[in-house]
Amino acid sequence: MATRIHYFCAAIFAVLVACGSSERLYDVVGVVEELRPEDNQIIIAHEDIPGLMPAMTMNFDLEDPRVIDGLVEGDAIRFKLVFTGRAYLIRSVEPLGEAETQERKERGELSRPADPVPDFELVDHRGADFSSQDARGRILLIDFIYTHCPGPCPILTGVDVEIQKLLDDLGDRVLFCAISLDPERDTPEALARYAEARGATASNWHFLTGPPEEVADVVRRFGVSSQPAEDGELDHMVARFLVDPSGRIEERYMGLTHTAEAIAADIRRLAQRKGS
Repeated sequence: MATRIHYFCAAIFAVLVACGSSERLYDVVGVVEELRPEDNQIIIAHEDIPGLMPAMTMNFDLEDPRVIDGLVEGDAIRFKLVFTGRAYLIRSVEPLGEAETQERKERGELSRPADPVPDFELVDHRGADFSSQDARGRILLIDFIYTHCPGPCPILTGVDVEIQKLLDDLGDRVLFCAISLDPERDTPEALARYAEARGATASNWHFLTGPPEEVADVVRRFGVSSQPAEDGELDHMVARFLVDPSGRIEERYMGLTHTAEAIAADIRRLAQRKGS
């Protein structure tokens, strides 16, 4: 990560000790890259979090939306990060002043509800071509992962597997699509291993990859920022998009706090409304 903050030598973490609690609490330093109160999100370029994830830039959920009041982009911050096992939540934020001058990361406009889904034509984990046109007439849940991801991607896929099981009676009227952010390493074979390891084996799953320049164009048109970090990992957004049978985005889910039950309920309502 290009940004390094010198207020602290390293991020220090502590385990939250509470009877029966599986939460872990970390003390982290970083720089505010973007504030997204409409999504209850903040994007932070953070230092290494020992025992949790390497230094990277990603979006985090807010435990209370008021914790970002008064912050501006470019602020250096120290923040309490709670990892629940299913989500990363920012509990509190302490401003540390303006960060050192840093190179801003360019991000496209994130696709929104009512936008047409960006067209794509890629290759799935079975080696078969799959395009956005193949999903017409069916409901599509799209997210973005990579198989070497050290943090949010396995959680994201795990929740999607739960959603698929909750909607098993709908069969292939609902499609699940995960687009790789790392097509150079994520071959169809690598994606197949990732899918098998996480139980994403139903026929309505498509883990997608393709030539790097084509995948990068698709990711850019969705507005899901993804850039290489210094340690070989990827800075990226955590986002899902629910697409209706006509090819328009119905819902956008940022971060990891959306439960499988809530998303499955949205999909059922959409299926009933559209007669999918």
